[in-house]
Amino acid sequence: MARVFIISNRVAMPDSGLHAGGLEVVLKATLKNHPCVWMGWSGETRPQPRVRTLHKGSNTYIVSDLTEEDFDEYYNGFANRVLWPILHYRLDLAEFSRRDLSGYLRVNEHFADELAKVLKPDDVVWVHDYHLIPLAKALRERNLQNRVGFFLHIPMPPPEIITAMPNHERLIPSLCHYDLVGFQTDNDAANFARYLANELGTPAHISRRLGTGERVMRIGTFPVGIEPRGFARLARRAVKSELVRKVIKSIPGTLMIGVDRLDYSKGIALRLEAYERFLAANPAWHGKITYLQITPKSRSQIKEYSEMEGAVNATAGRINGTFSDASWTPMRYVNRPYSRTALSGLYRGARVALVTPLRDGMNLVAKEYVAAQDAADPGVLILSRFAGAAAEFREGALLVNPYDPDAVAAAIASAMAMPLAERKSRHNALFAALLRNDISKWGDKFLSALMGTKEFQLKDGAPASRTKFQDISTRH
Repeated sequence: MARVFIISNRVAMPDSGLHAGGLEVVLKATLKNHPCVWMGWSGETRPQPRVRTLHKGSNTYIVSDLTEEDFDEYYNGFANRVLWPILHYRLDLAEFSRRDLSGYLRVNEHFADELAKVLKPDDVVWVHDYHLIPLAKALRERNLQNRVGFFLHIPMPPPEIITAMPNHERLIPSLCHYDLVGFQTDNDAANFARYLANELGTPAHISRRLGTGERVMRIGTFPVGIEPRGFARLARRAVKSELVRKVIKSIPGTLMIGVDRLDYSKGIALRLEAYERFLAANPAWHGKITYLQITPKSRSQIKEYSEMEGAVNATAGRINGTFSDASWTPMRYVNRPYSRTALSGLYRGARVALVTPLRDGMNLVAKEYVAAQDAADPGVLILSRFAGAAAEFREGALLVNPYDPDAVAAAIASAMAMPLAERKSRHNALFAALLRNDISKWGDKFLSALMGTKEFQLKDGAPASRTKFQDISTRH
């Protein structure tokens, strides 16, 4: 029986406590509905890496250790010091070295070797994210002709930015060895197609047909969603939990929430500045609003992240020092993670959500906040126009330019004063958008497009729902 091979940097091993972040959530339906093999890095470094295999139900998990050198060059180096900033439009933060690029390519070769040992001709391969861009090329060099798809969870910038990356011509065209390359938004897909047209001279659009004797690489848009009804049920239960009730009870007035990993792409410092300007311009709201910013630390060993942490801490301290009184603290800044269940309850208890990344592939916090709301008395989503979710949420969210603190401050004031009828109308539009893109269908949509079929099915049971997909195609 054919299997779906999921390849990613991290693997959510069952019963191990290891998590793969949002990837774990978006792959849940695929892992449940099809026999899958999930392969990636174990999260451990060793002088002599081990490969371990775990079977659970119809799924198999294969994880490989890396050496310390691999970790420094592949993960800390090229993936997070070059690709992450450049793909988030931050050329100024990229630190390129040929050694790191060599390590990045070496780890991709290692994963290709391990994959080649277990892959059967009818298996389907689905590669995830910027850590593994050249993996299909490595597989083709090993004469593996399986269907191989790639999905980029983060943004794809325009060619004017990509071409500023040293050795871009060695790396980015390797995506042409995939059969399907998927993106979060039409803008991301168009940017990639324009890069190929500029650099390789490919046509912007050709026939959609597959299987004509010459392999065709296709480009598609597959925005990631959530399970809106399931998350709404979770939030209704969680808001009654002791932790959430204690937090909400301790807050005077209205709760406004932000939840982001500590990363420069999230625009946290500018967001805090916007809140500071809101408080300065709206003294009537003093004592009546509390902003809870939950920001777990990440990649603290990278200089830019530690510097950003200091700047955000300083701004949060300045806000509280300037506006607090004995009975009210305008801001709570928390650097610890909370469970998805706890967050769902906090979302439901918050009248406003500030989701203002400078650039984001999708941003599931925005979608989870909407799903968590009480439809009879919903909150307001303030959303960056540069988040992928903005493409689906134009009708209901307050879209803002995160680089303009005055505009974000004005949006906070508007959200706080918004009447119930308008809040309900906006929430209805937002929730309808969530239902149109339920994550339970996302994996099968991608796999159907990868196989060039209207339905995707690997085992007995109901076929995947029929779906249309947009693509821009290039031959190579």
